[in-house]
Amino acid sequence: MADAQKIAVLGTGIMGAPIARNLARAGFDVRAWNRTRSKAEPLAGDGVTVADTANDAARGADFVLTMLGDGKAVESTMAGDAAHRGALAAMGNDSIWLQCATVGIEATDRLAELAQQSGVPFVDSPVLGTKKPAEDAKLSVLASGAPELEQRCRPVFEAIGQKVSWLGPVGTGTRLKLVMNSWVLAVTAGVAETLALAEGLGLDPELFLSTLSGAQMDTPYAHLKGEAILKGDFTASFPAAGAAKDSGLIVDAADSCGISADIAKAVHTKFERTVDEGHGRDDMAAAYLATIKH
Repeated sequence: MADAQKIAVLGTGIMGAPIARNLARAGFDVRAWNRTRSKAEPLAGDGVTVADTANDAARGADFVLTMLGDGKAVESTMAGDAAHRGALAAMGNDSIWLQCATVGIEATDRLAELAQQSGVPFVDSPVLGTKKPAEDAKLSVLASGAPELEQRCRPVFEAIGQKVSWLGPVGTGTRLKLVMNSWVLAVTAGVAETLALAEGLGLDPELFLSTLSGAQMDTPYAHLKGEAILKGDFTASFPAAGAAKDSGLIVDAADSCGISADIAKAVHTKFERTVDEGHGRDDMAAAYLATIKH
């Protein structure tokens, strides 16, 4: 399509790569960049142009979508440094920055200010979902920003997600993402500990999942993570290192508003231990491995 809108996807890890593929399949002209180029190169087979630098990817783009590890990585990629020009330097005033990574409240405010200083419209748009929903274009997009940007952004978000929510001013999306992740991480850590407790008490841990099924307290996510734990399959859908990072952001957010987040702090400790024991690249269900006393 000669008139296809151009999108730069910066960060092609577990989430960024399938997002880039789905945008290309939807007819967008996609350029991708990753700090480790080899992780982006497979996207060329899906019609994605792989750029050498973030600045190259962003040049002439209608949208720049960031899906990087944390706030510092996003900021350095967009702002650049003495040696490399960042993506913002290549963006025009009509280009929109879609910030889709989970970076926390403080970093989101800092990135929004950076965008404002550069005269670039900014949409805070973290996504709910892990590897499989990203691959299936079934993420939930929690977008927030100037209302006049919504209609322009919707086709992009609808190409990667099954549900798009426009929530209000910049920062609303990030706040809701932390709230949602607080629940998801607590469920995962709770399932890991519950299965370990069942085993420790001499029970078949499958009894927990079968008894839970159909009960009022049942939740599909408990089965998703519980079955992975019982199979010993810790292939990363959401790495434990990411869970440790996000749970830390949740604790910071709770502290900032005077909430005594005892459960969130315990969950954060659990995922930090999971990483310390060498499971940072495994799925966050590996919290089970950090629960068993050796």
